[in-house]
Amino acid sequence: MSEETIPIDYVMEAASGPHFSGLRLDGRLSSPPSSSTSSPAHRYSVSSSFAQADANTPKQPFVIGVSGGTASGKTTVCDMIIQQLHDHRVVLVNQDSFYRGLTAEELERVHEYNFDHPDSFDTEQLVDCIEKLKSGQSYPVPIYDFKTHQRCVDSFRQVNASNVIILEGILVFHDQRVRNLMNMKIFVDTEPDVRLARRIRRDTVERGRDINSVLEQYAKFVKPAFDDFVLPSKKYADVIIPRGGENHVAIDLIVQHIHTKLGQHDLCKIYPNVTVIQSTFQIRGMHTLIRDQDISKHNFVFYSDRLIRLVVEHGLGHLPFTEKQVVTPTASVYTGVDFCKKLCGVSIIRSGESMENALRACCKGIKIGKILIHREGDNGMQLIYQKLPNDISERHVLLLDPVLATGNSANQAIDLLIQKGVPESHIIFLNLISAPEGIHCVCKRFPSLKIVTSEIDAGLNEEYRVIPGMGEFGDRYFGTDD
Repeated sequence: MSEETIPIDYVMEAASGPHFSGLRLDGRLSSPPSSSTSSPAHRYSVSSSFAQADANTPKQPFVIGVSGGTASGKTTVCDMIIQQLHDHRVVLVNQDSFYRGLTAEELERVHEYNFDHPDSFDTEQLVDCIEKLKSGQSYPVPIYDFKTHQRCVDSFRQVNASNVIILEGILVFHDQRVRNLMNMKIFVDTEPDVRLARRIRRDTVERGRDINSVLEQYAKFVKPAFDDFVLPSKKYADVIIPRGGENHVAIDLIVQHIHTKLGQHDLCKIYPNVTVIQSTFQIRGMHTLIRDQDISKHNFVFYSDRLIRLVVEHGLGHLPFTEKQVVTPTASVYTGVDFCKKLCGVSIIRSGESMENALRACCKGIKIGKILIHREGDNGMQLIYQKLPNDISERHVLLLDPVLATGNSANQAIDLLIQKGVPESHIIFLNLISAPEGIHCVCKRFPSLKIVTSEIDAGLNEEYRVIPGMGEFGDRYFGTDD
């Protein structure tokens, strides 16, 4: 019977017999091949030469697992998520990169080897990879050659720390150790006939295979592995996406959820009154510049002003509003909102004065008060000078100070405002960077006050300076740091 005349059902039936899946014929587990320990990538992974991520890299990136059957649309879903997360650093890790290199015995019977079986992957190294990336370290991901069924000896793909890690593969939900490293698990659910049609089209068009061999492999390896390992792992998914990349609504909702999680610092979960403006490459770029000790004063002021303007605009968004209707030039009615009328700014001298211009640019004719507090070490309890509007008790107050460090000076200023009759809930504290110690100090004492900042730094050193911080902001801004 010629190959052209073999019926499809005959090919499928003939291929449903026994197959080799990394098990010995006597049923015992075969010894793991030595490729994982012999490749340069693995030797590098256990060495101490990992590059440390920069201080701003999140210690716990958002890890997304994407699983599903062959040709279900996993890659399309991953690409769409990456495309929509353009403001964040995203890295894609494929489970296929962690195939074990075949032994000589396995290479002789490569046509009977089941690449869809869990034993075909080096799960230990996959776990090590994700753990290193989550801790902020880079990782040398192996490069697997599907023609030789071995890992490339002299090369690997260096993957750096990122905001989001996407782990994609048919069996990424199979091992509990891998699942436990994920913040979100997505299962791409596509009808079996659709997946088979896609696989036939892909393998015949892109890989030059004939349809009979594709069907034989599908019936002998792919379908049994899907039924035994892939489909049962569907129960672990947090989100199931029917139709894969065609389901734009599901992908949009997933991306919105990721954006929300990425925008939330752990302290924001503890203190709902703390807001960190959503980070973008523009914001991180400006922070990179103003934190650089070698930046010129002109550039420091320019980029600080840009960041301050963003913080002020975001802070104004937390003010109460009333609905207002206006008639447009087209004689149409537009329903919008009216700005808060009773508003003032209060700057903590002298760094806080750097934020006054941005506030005046946003709020025409706004009144601005001043508070000077003597700061010695971490005390900051001596009020030296204050000049505030007489009717400040009737206003919402934007308290201005670029750096929230220990929080003692801020508490002194807030105490003064409350003594003047300003309700705690009417105070919005605006700053560029905050130390966790300062946030704890202020929020525990004033839970109704709002804090708006552009970044939360690592902490304070023994001299009560914010780390990594940006030095003495007032001196750098006003040019008195020489």
